[in-house]
Amino acid sequence: MHLKRAIFAVVLSVWAGNVVAEADAGAYLAARQAGYDTDFAAAAENYQRALAGDPTNPRLLDAAAMATLSLGRFEAALALSERFAATGGRSQGPQMVLLADAVKRGDWAAVAARATGDTGVGPLVDGLVGAWAKLGAGDVAAALAAFDALVAQDGLAAFALYHKSLALASVGDFEAAEAALADDRAAPLRMTRRAVMAQAEMLSQLDRGPEAAAQFAELFGDDLDPGLRVMQAALVAGEKLPFTHVRDARDGVAEVFFTVGAALNGEAGDDYTLIYARIAEVLRPDHVDALLLAARLLDGLGLFDLSVETYHKVPAGHPSFHAAELGRAEALRRAEKPEAAIEVLQALTRSHGDLPVVHVSLGDLLRQEEKFAEAVVAYDRALALYDAPKEDQWFIYYARAICHERLGAWDKAEPDFRKALELRPDQPQVLNYLGYSLVEKQEKLDEALAMIERAVAAQPEAGYILDSLGWALYRLGRYAEAVDPMERAAELMPVDPVVNDHLGDVLWAVGRRLEAEFHWKRALSFVDLKDASGEADPVRIRRKLEVGLDQVLSDEGAPPLKVVDDKTAN
Repeated sequence: MHLKRAIFAVVLSVWAGNVVAEADAGAYLAARQAGYDTDFAAAAENYQRALAGDPTNPRLLDAAAMATLSLGRFEAALALSERFAATGGRSQGPQMVLLADAVKRGDWAAVAARATGDTGVGPLVDGLVGAWAKLGAGDVAAALAAFDALVAQDGLAAFALYHKSLALASVGDFEAAEAALADDRAAPLRMTRRAVMAQAEMLSQLDRGPEAAAQFAELFGDDLDPGLRVMQAALVAGEKLPFTHVRDARDGVAEVFFTVGAALNGEAGDDYTLIYARIAEVLRPDHVDALLLAARLLDGLGLFDLSVETYHKVPAGHPSFHAAELGRAEALRRAEKPEAAIEVLQALTRSHGDLPVVHVSLGDLLRQEEKFAEAVVAYDRALALYDAPKEDQWFIYYARAICHERLGAWDKAEPDFRKALELRPDQPQVLNYLGYSLVEKQEKLDEALAMIERAVAAQPEAGYILDSLGWALYRLGRYAEAVDPMERAAELMPVDPVVNDHLGDVLWAVGRRLEAEFHWKRALSFVDLKDASGEADPVRIRRKLEVGLDQVLSDEGAPPLKVVDDKTAN
């Protein structure tokens, strides 16, 4: 036994670079597993336990620092990073932390020294940070020359011009700043919301406010969020907007990490991108866009409590507060705290009740919680905020129609479904839901089938839509034609009780009775008996297995099936 444990500890030490103390092997293994699971709290705790037995192990220090930073605990991550640096190790994560610390202290010589070579983060970050360090040291000309050197490098021009523009604006040269941002090579970043707002501030300082307001209208139309709305109102009124996007070199470095993090979002792993967002947050705690990015990443990693905590850092008076609260409510919902999420959204309807998205979000959550009557009220309030119907309102009508249908108010549901189709004629979800509902009601079956066929054409690999097609054909008595789409639906949704139940009925109708019974048994095995839907009624399925579909239909007073000749049955 002792020999096995010794071998186990040596195997673990291969990754760590030197021998992990036998007493800490369990902590090390637990930390590694927590890291794979992106459970940063457990990873940080167990790496600390492992470090108690091996306090100078650079791999352990590196991993512990990154897990700790991911939790938003910068000072603790800094202490670990300093211990890592003392070992002579080189790793991007701890070097970001040490760089951020130098920026926080305003030690621009140290920042410049760190943003290079083996102690740097990478060519793009190092180049941008190095330029901002020169600005922080008071050498504007050297900073601009450093940005220009980056502009000449392949693939870096957009980032370099954006940051050069911000640097120029931060020292009051708004004309040169706007010209740099207007450069065609800056286009990839110039079209981002943050860059548009920065450019608007520059134009305002140049007494070109109407031009900025026109740009808002061109890019965003009349559907402006609160932040853009406030800026546009000021521009239209002729007010001069202060330049707030980057106030000094420290803000500039924060913007570097946010810009790169935003570019990495969706391209790199969420856990890696989170490091950039956390550094931006450390350097500029009021960088709300960095907070929102970090919170969304945490939500994507399934760390809902951390996500809620981060969203909650956005001040109530900030123009993006509503976005933070919408995100917080979603994180609470995903954390299976729907009542808390509903409370957040209800409060938001009181503070931001002029925003349709707030009422729609509340309606969606209430609908998911099957509080359909309350959801209808929320959707009503959202629609009342619009002056006229627009295409993007199709979903509100669709969602409200579902609520009416679930409440048994088909006279209200059908008009809403049809209004949704009027606004978005080929929307497959609406076509399928309305078509399927008509089939279930045995109404307008030819029209219903045509709707479902259009939905299948739009999404041929959607199992639930193929199920609707097969079921519509079955309801029309076209049993043989129903087999193929229903079997395909079962292939795509093999554990869905409704699909298997429907397939069983179709197979029974064409005489394939043993196969029908097999799929009814499958349907029964997949039904959640605590939350069984009316469409997959376990009592009815058991009855079909006992006496067959024909007898069940007869007992229900439904028309009999025209089953194929028994000779073809298996």
